[in-house]
This record gives sequence, structure tokens and C-alpha cells, in this order.
Amino acid sequence: MESTKTNVLTELIEKIETKTATVGVIGLGYVGLPLAVEKAKVGYRVIGIEHNPLRAQQVNQGQSYIADVKTEELRPLVEQGLLKAVCDFNDVETMDALIICVPTPLTKNRTPDLQYVESVTHAIARHLRPGHLIALESTTYPGTTDEVMLPILEASGLQREVDFFLAHSPERVDPGNQRYTTKNTNKIVGAVGPQSLYAAETFYKQTVEHVVTVSSAKTAELVKVFENTFRAVNIALVNELTLLCDRMNVSIWDVLDAANTKPFGIMPFYPGLGVGGHCIPIDPHYLEWKAKELNFNTHFIALAGEVNRRMPEFVLEKTQRVLNGAGKALSQSTILVLGVAYKKDLGDFRESPAIEVIRLLKQNGAHVLYHDPLVPAFEEHGVEMSSQALTGELVESCDLVLITTDHSEVEYQMVLHHAHLVLDTRNVTRSLTEGREKVTLL
Repeated sequence: MESTKTNVLTELIEKIETKTATVGVIGLGYVGLPLAVEKAKVGYRVIGIEHNPLRAQQVNQGQSYIADVKTEELRPLVEQGLLKAVCDFNDVETMDALIICVPTPLTKNRTPDLQYVESVTHAIARHLRPGHLIALESTTYPGTTDEVMLPILEASGLQREVDFFLAHSPERVDPGNQRYTTKNTNKIVGAVGPQSLYAAETFYKQTVEHVVTVSSAKTAELVKVFENTFRAVNIALVNELTLLCDRMNVSIWDVLDAANTKPFGIMPFYPGLGVGGHCIPIDPHYLEWKAKELNFNTHFIALAGEVNRRMPEFVLEKTQRVLNGAGKALSQSTILVLGVAYKKDLGDFRESPAIEVIRLLKQNGAHVLYHDPLVPAFEEHGVEMSSQALTGELVESCDLVLITTDHSEVEYQMVLHHAHLVLDTRNVTRSLTEGREKVTLL
């Protein structure tokens, strides 16, 4: 048995180190496509399994649909035969390393929805062979790799640490970050045993500058949900302080600017509409759910979620106040919302609180238009809209401009010149002087 175990692992490590291993990346989204590109760049043959046929077609045409992957990076890899996309699992037996990058959303009751992880694991199990390395990168609750994936894979009759190797290496993608990418962001790796850890560490070392190993897959899973919970809690703290500053008639922005001059013991966080994207609004609930399973209440996490979810309603209230101050009723006003993306200079509107603000404005009778240079149209949570061209005439025709996303390419000085009233939730107008009297900050 020991000889078989050694031979299987030795052969896998040799393939990884000589770049003769075939890499399968399951899910070619914000995490999977950048990873696939990095692996292909160093010479691995990469096969992406993508359930969306349009995305698979775009990859095979060398056309990127992810902002962090340039088409000029992708196309040569496709043309050289180093990267291709398929829509099924028929090639799994030819692959050596399988990296899972699928969504892990929440149900309507804010409990973990692992249907994609489970479905993919079952599909892999049907094609599992000795020598496979499987790594889950999707964010999930601590215990998923050991308690959900491992039993499915071992039901095939093959054994962990002997026939196949299983690890968890949480993604740390920050969309739009120009400094930290898949290659130079420290990579956490945990596994179900030492052989799996060795295989996974060796695999990721080929393309990531620094790999950090931890004691178990569960530890690696907890690292990621803690990272995002840390951000959620601190954003909530600043958002709650914003609510207090509003009552005290003190500028939260002045407070933060001054506080952040301290050279130690503080870290910048800023207020906003709430939290958006695929991580911060979701991941803390994974940890909260797991804690309840252990009869433990995570009070901080629950409270942070409550505060952040309250912010769209606060923005609605403040919009009403600004309009009332000008003698206008919300229900008889036209509001121009600038930005529906959850983050600056991205076209991603997943879980964007700006859309919830739009929904609330509409629900209270306002006529709402929006402009976002990176989101031409969206349909989310029962709201369906298209972006309007940003012109002076459009701005003048609206009673109030609500700045919800601070995209760089928006001409804010033009907006202030033509606007009647502006509610700036991002403090993006801070350096502008003309029309400053029209601006109310969050």
C-alpha cells in the first residue's frame, strides 16, 4: 500500500513540476479565468469547464469577459493550444489537477447553498482516478471540504491520501485591484492530509509567488470567511458611526480623515450604501450558520449584517430630507443615480446595494434613472433598467443626482455644474469647488 501511495504521489508531483500535468479549472468566472490564464502562461495545458456555453465560446475565441484578464493575454494562450473551454466533464480523466471555482451563494433564508460544489464533486467522482489532485477555491463554511466533498469522492472506492489528494485553497481575488493579482497575492492552502497538502502546495507554487500552508482544510476555509467577516464588521462600524454623525450634524468624512492620520492602531474603512459583491455580503453568513450548528451565536457578525443592510434605507431617508429642504416631495421627483456597480471602476453589480436603493426609491414613488458607464443594463431583485447617456441636459432634467458608485470616468464637475441637488455617498466630489453648495454628503 505504501509503495502504491508513494508512486501515485511521486508521479503527480513530477507532472506538476515539469508542467506536463493537465489542469482543469471548473468555473471560468472572476476567480477561475484568471487562475486558468496564470497556469497556461507557465506552460500547463489548461481545460476550463464552464457551464455557460456563451462564456466557453468566448474563451475559445480568445475573447475575455473578465476585467482582470486582458484579451491580449488570453488569445495567444488559446491560439497556442494551452487553454480551451468545454461545457462537460468528459475530459476529467485526462486531467491531473482539478480546481473548483464555482459560486457558493446563500438561500433566501441566508443559509449556505452548496448545490454547485456538491454537483461538481459528484461529477468529478464519476471520473475520479488515481493521481487526481482536487482543490476547492470557492468560499464556504469551515468543514465543507472534509464533510461534504470527501465522502462524495471516497464513495467512488478510491482513498484519500492514497489514490487522490484533496485540498482547500480559498480564492483571494479582489476585482479591479491593479497591485495584487492571482500571481502575487499570498495563497493559503490547507488539505485533508499531509500528502494532499504537499501536492497542493507544489501545484500552487508553480504560479503563485508565496504559498502559505495551514494545518487543515477547515483552517483554510475559516481563514477566508474570517477575512471577509473582518471587512464586514469594520464597514458596519463605520456605517453605524455615519448614522450617529448624521444625528450629531458632524461630518463622518472629517472624522475619518483625521482618525486615519494616526500611524498605528487604525485601518481605513469608509461608509457607503452597504456592502456588495460576491464575498462580503455573503461569506459572514457562512460562518454565522456554522456557528449556530455548534450552538454558538456570533453576535458581532449578526449585528454587522443588520447595520450594513440598513444603509440603503438610510440613503432613502437622507434623499427625502435633501429634497424636502428644497421644497420637493420624493414621489414627485426624478432621481438620477450615478452607478449601480458595487465597486469603483467595475461592471459587477452582484449584491450591489445601489440596486436596493433604486428599488426603495421606486417603491416610494420616485421616478428613477441611472447612469453607469460599465453597466449598460441590469435586471436584479425585480428591478430592470438601462443606463442613460450622461449629458448636461439629463442632469438638469433631474431633481437630484445620487452618487452611489465613484467610477473614475464620470465627469463629476460637469454633473455639479448642471445639477440642482447632489447627494454624494462616496465623497467623490471632495476636491471640486464649482457647485459645491449643491452637494450633501452621506
